[in-house]
Amino acid sequence: MNILLTSAGRRGYLVEYFKKALEGIGEVHVGNSTPVSPSFYYADHAVVTPLIYDEAYIPFLLDYCKKNHIDAVLSLFDVDLYMLAQHREEFAKEGIKVIVSAPEVIRICNDKWETYQFCRKNGFLTPKTWLHLSDVKAALEAGEISYPVIIKPRWGMGSIAIYQAENAEELEVLTKKVTREIFRSYLRYESAFDEEECVLFQEMIHGQEHGLDVIHDLDGAWQLTVVREKIAMRSGETDCARVLSDERIASVGTAVGKALGHIGNLDMDVFVTEDAVYVLELNARFGGGYPFSHLAGVNLPKAIIKWLSGEALTDELVVKKTGLYAQKDIRMIDITSCVKEDGK
Repeated sequence: MNILLTSAGRRGYLVEYFKKALEGIGEVHVGNSTPVSPSFYYADHAVVTPLIYDEAYIPFLLDYCKKNHIDAVLSLFDVDLYMLAQHREEFAKEGIKVIVSAPEVIRICNDKWETYQFCRKNGFLTPKTWLHLSDVKAALEAGEISYPVIIKPRWGMGSIAIYQAENAEELEVLTKKVTREIFRSYLRYESAFDEEECVLFQEMIHGQEHGLDVIHDLDGAWQLTVVREKIAMRSGETDCARVLSDERIASVGTAVGKALGHIGNLDMDVFVTEDAVYVLELNARFGGGYPFSHLAGVNLPKAIIKWLSGEALTDELVVKKTGLYAQKDIRMIDITSCVKEDGK
């Protein structure tokens, strides 16, 4: 069995997890739009792909999968998820399983305004959110909320262009700054769908941020919810965390997953106060917090391989080290062999 991880980037640890899960029965292929990708170092095979929005992207992936006998494709990047979700039937016709949620699920997760609407519709607590500067100003004047106000991209990831406005002057200036930064980054692709409404304004919740892995099988049935208290963040990812046993928080994640109906992992961010759990963001993929769950004994890559093979699970989706306290490390790797002499 061969697996292709697309938009693999710096997720070398996930390549290692899948290689171990496939040991003796298959290989891990990775793809990214640039060879300057640490994941290439860890993979059995690597390929430079067209950009996600290039019209050649899907045909390229299909051709690569057929030539290399790929059994399943799994993406590690939000923008890529929606593209693959729209074309998963084309892969299925070739006997290739794309492990991705339905397009409408990906849309809810990628679009933070849709996330807000989903939470309100299904009765989940979430920070009050507005699409227009005039609306948040009116809410401030009416005393519905108070400063600080969070300003962030509607289609955001990696903590790009997220700011905190402390007063009216900052609200004006930072709104313009967020817009500029959106269109100077890769966020511009999804934001181009609605340039007039690509910035969100959100009330600030004072609580402890937690991350959850809400795991479903390949048919969308709930299997496990893992709770992590976030101790430190770096570049939008969990850098240090503690794995907890907290049914109050876990039950919210489980309920969200069942209402959403995603496939595989849902990386979920919540704020926890003394008396409430607020849903902040949803990402229908492996997130930067998954390694903490893995280190605590959960093995989703192995579970995925077993599901694809039709095998029953044993203890792959069990938290064996509740209370685990862990932090990510920084290490250097030599990617010379992955990059051509001209640097491309």
